[in-house]
Amino acid sequence: MAVDNRDPEARVQSLREQIEEHNYRYYVLDDPVVSDAEYDRLLRELEDIESRHPELIATDSPTQRVGAAPAEGFETVTHDIPMLSLGNAFSSEEVGEFDRRIRDQIDVKTVRYCAEPKLDGVAIALRYERGRLELAATRGDGRTGENVTTNVRTIRAVPLKLRGQDVPERLEVRGEIFMTRSGFERLNARLADAGEKIFVNPRNAASGSLRQLDSSVTATRPLHFFCYGAATTDGLPDSHWAILERLREFGIPVSAEASRVAGLDGLLEYYDAIGRKRGELDYDIDGVVYKVDDLDQQREMGQVSRAPRWALAHKFPAQEEVTRLLDIDVQVGRTGALTPVARLEPVFVGGVTVTNATLHNADEVRRKDVRPGDYVVVRRAGDVIPEIVRSIPERREGEPDAWSMPTHCPECDSAVEQVEGEAVARCTGGLVCPAQRKRALEHFASRKAMDIDGLGTRLIEQLVDRDLVHSPADLYRLDRDTLAGLDRMALKSADNLLDALERSKQVELGRLLFALGVREVGEVTAQNLARHFGSLERLAEADVEELESVRDVGPVMARHIRAFFDEPHNEEVIEQLQEVGIRYEVTSPAESAEQPLSGCTYVLTGALSRRTRSEAKAALEALGARVTGSVSGSTTAVIAGSEPGSKVERAREKGIDILDEDDLERLLG
Repeated sequence: MAVDNRDPEARVQSLREQIEEHNYRYYVLDDPVVSDAEYDRLLRELEDIESRHPELIATDSPTQRVGAAPAEGFETVTHDIPMLSLGNAFSSEEVGEFDRRIRDQIDVKTVRYCAEPKLDGVAIALRYERGRLELAATRGDGRTGENVTTNVRTIRAVPLKLRGQDVPERLEVRGEIFMTRSGFERLNARLADAGEKIFVNPRNAASGSLRQLDSSVTATRPLHFFCYGAATTDGLPDSHWAILERLREFGIPVSAEASRVAGLDGLLEYYDAIGRKRGELDYDIDGVVYKVDDLDQQREMGQVSRAPRWALAHKFPAQEEVTRLLDIDVQVGRTGALTPVARLEPVFVGGVTVTNATLHNADEVRRKDVRPGDYVVVRRAGDVIPEIVRSIPERREGEPDAWSMPTHCPECDSAVEQVEGEAVARCTGGLVCPAQRKRALEHFASRKAMDIDGLGTRLIEQLVDRDLVHSPADLYRLDRDTLAGLDRMALKSADNLLDALERSKQVELGRLLFALGVREVGEVTAQNLARHFGSLERLAEADVEELESVRDVGPVMARHIRAFFDEPHNEEVIEQLQEVGIRYEVTSPAESAEQPLSGCTYVLTGALSRRTRSEAKAALEALGARVTGSVSGSTTAVIAGSEPGSKVERAREKGIDILDEDDLERLLG
């Protein structure tokens, strides 16, 4: 039944139920379904209604406590001093009101504050008795938490024994356990390799790692700790800043970004400075915390039921938001890489309105199970391109079809190649694809390819942008007037370029192959292909096995070459190049009468007893033979040692000779 938002009592009840459910998913299940910003909005709305209708305030309202109940499985700990939450500010005006209230209450002109990054981790209380760690407890609901001492003892950043001689008899410090970004990435990579579930973000990774019932698991997780204050102050200085300095002396880590500032201007300058530095930090922060520095002034300010009046959290614009995924499009990059891009319902995140976000590749789409129509979490940190963090299947309507990469390029309709073991799918129409056109033309005209003097990057950009050239063959159809009409071109420059184009029409086969831009085929490999096949026609007809028999051509490159010549668009461009007058010198396959095994191709398999495989390969090549890793139609013979693999069976199927180690020694003389 829909809730009438005009009925305050009904709305309060609805908000409480939503917030408690989100608390449960966030603190207990470690599986949130809303962003922090969405949660904050619900809580602020509830606070607003309760402030206008105080008769609706109840002791069990989320506004009257800090967090959620402890999870089962850990001993419950009662905090001697409650772990309070903080009031939030989302604008400089709210910070100004905070500063004004403090100045009015303690009657000072300028307040001295401590300012610290607001870490996005797990709040923890550490109790030291006579300098030794005796208890570590989570915040829980602020009054009772979970005893996680055994797990915390595994965190190297947490000292088990304090340094110095003047350590208080009893000291309780408060801080945050978190996971660095780099540690989070390493952990998720390790979990993924092991086939285990990965974590959503560093905050969830830290929480899940800290609350492991098996502390040996926690010990393997890259957890860190920063202290942000002391709950007990006996024997400590009378200012928050001085306490942090003393805690550092005790060996307790404190954020190096903490600072002491004066007045409202100091607060806002610190906020801006940390905001600019946020992307450089190796840990997540979602704002800064301001605290009155003087402890006497803190006591004078006091607290409300759930938060101290002398402290405030100034939140950054949300880096994560929830919105709807409308569709998934595919963009083609300059190298032919296809990247899925999410089209989103507009959402304000990280200070800007986001309508698109990257999904990286098809593997990522499958791993995150992102489908058009889903509600998704979108992240934007600083100037980083927005990305989809995850989908929220719980909010999925029906069972939409899973997304898959298109089989043909959306720009030129060429076939899409997806090499097994590689994450990136690529368009094979490098010679005609509009997205790759400029790069393909630059490569085609380069010195080691067709060597077209005067055809530089700026000129190519003009030719493509003015829709004058669509493929390399179009370069040879340009006329003098067209070229002279381009920026920074005159008749003399046009004539020089036309002469260079004419000279390039007669080219060595290896240079032409290199100019075509077949993926991974460099200058040396192009020359090897030219020497092996002798003509473009023979190369275009070669199967993968025959391609692998060419020096320096492995299985992956062979598939790239085959895919290039299988694409009809590329075949059309090659025909067009021949029509405009491109002629290449036919290369005779390399032969040498002085080398007895010249022209022979061998495959080694199994273990050899008289020499290593590397030694056998080198000896055969010294006599002019080629040694490849796979059996093909061009294989002369397979040389089999002990325990040979499937290559022997493949040779038998093809009728290829199989030699033993004695035969090898006779070949080598």
